[in-house]
Amino acid sequence: MRDLTIYKKRLEARHAELDVRLHKIEDRLDDTPNPDSEERSVEREDDEMLEGLGNAGLKELKRIDNALARVENGTYGVCVDCGNEISDARLDIVAYATRCKHCM
Repeated sequence: MRDLTIYKKRLEARHAELDVRLHKIEDRLDDTPNPDSEERSVEREDDEMLEGLGNAGLKELKRIDNALARVENGTYGVCVDCGNEISDARLDIVAYATRCKHCM
């Protein structure tokens, strides 16, 4: 029998970490632009990179939220395609995995 509390704690810790990171990104994107036009163009490039990181973080947060919901409803660790158990080794690497290694 799998100890779900370990995975739940990992998911919650990663969620908290991402939440802090996303708030920092949001704060950085809200900074007042530099009046120097050359500097603004560099800032725009940085902003695009930050937005990409922010979007990736938001997607991961959604996956984590879904995994936490699966913990609560008793379907965590069950492949959404075949219904077989997802291995602990896979969940140790990707705690929000929804598919076993055969269905990936």
